[in-house]
Amino acid sequence: QRKFSELATLRRGLTYSPANIRPYGQGVRVLRSSNIAEDEFVLSREDVFVDEDVVKMDLVQDDEILITAANGSPRLVGKRAKIHDLAGKTVHGGFMLCARAEQPDFVVALMGSQWYQRFLATGVAGGNGSIGNLDKEALENETALIPRTEEQRLIGAHFSRLDALITLHQRKYDKLAQLKKSMLDKMFPKPGERFPEIRFAGFTDPWEQRKLGELLLERNEQAPQSDQYPLMAFIANQGIAPKGDRYDRSALVNDIEGKLYKRTEKGDFIYSSNNLETGSIGLNKYGNACISPVYCIFQPSGIADSDFLGRRLVRKDFIQEMVKWRQGVIYGQWRIHEADFLRLNIAVPSVDEQRLIGKLLDNLDALITLHQRKLELLRNTKKSLLDRMFV
Repeated sequence: QRKFSELATLRRGLTYSPANIRPYGQGVRVLRSSNIAEDEFVLSREDVFVDEDVVKMDLVQDDEILITAANGSPRLVGKRAKIHDLAGKTVHGGFMLCARAEQPDFVVALMGSQWYQRFLATGVAGGNGSIGNLDKEALENETALIPRTEEQRLIGAHFSRLDALITLHQRKYDKLAQLKKSMLDKMFPKPGERFPEIRFAGFTDPWEQRKLGELLLERNEQAPQSDQYPLMAFIANQGIAPKGDRYDRSALVNDIEGKLYKRTEKGDFIYSSNNLETGSIGLNKYGNACISPVYCIFQPSGIADSDFLGRRLVRKDFIQEMVKWRQGVIYGQWRIHEADFLRLNIAVPSVDEQRLIGKLLDNLDALITLHQRKLELLRNTKKSLLDRMFV
């Protein structure tokens, strides 16, 4: 059993005034709570720099631990990250603490355990609008059960490798999400234009204006609920999902044997004439299903690709065009009649180019989902190990 002050030395940060601030990159960088993203240390173009003459304290070094000691949001108090890859002279701000330790990776891991969460529950004052504050002396005097130095080193190294993997997949996820956003901006023409900024080789024709009635054909087929056609719920702008996933089945479904619903197949669009403000169309990516008869079901025509349209019909420019056709309020929501919906014009390329665009964006979504799942798995693994490897 050791006091935290035996594991790490804490020191308070620099207090400065607005008059001390210098342009970015000039003077000494000041680390703040924004330099801790989740459990990762980050430098930013938004970092503050101050005049070197006001700095009368030790500079921050790599492998020290940055801790948020005070914040207007008490839930952010106690955030910590190991400092690395510093560029130039750096100190930490007055609302921060810095910890220097013999085994920094172990201390960082310890501060991710239930031991630290228990301390924060009692060692942080604030709430109800007041600034949250971490009690430095209370943390220094908090006792923890720790193993011998060699085991500390091994535990610290293990969690450091886990953190590196989490950071790697987080960066891959962020890059893919940014790439998708860029593709969605550049592969569709801007409003009033007929050519996108980038497109696949071999496609040069301008996008043509088409009425949705040319691209979508109504599917008005009935089917009873069955194993082949399970009953689904409609989620605006997302598609369909099993009733039990988000809804109280007993409150929404009248399971009278033989009751007929509308049949839908993979690639269909489900349209609700209500819910304009939150979106009123969704793509069926699930497969064979049946759904409430209050919805309209559309299947793509021979000149339309469902994956492409699924992206095109949720874009802001299309929603803004839909708003012009809205009618009176029903059940507190605006309504667009199905006939008016089908009269709307959108710009589309050839069906072959539509398929390529849809496939590219689907592949990006699959990669994003893959890294998201890996991130969740790694974070859950880390949480489980933090619970099991500390007393």
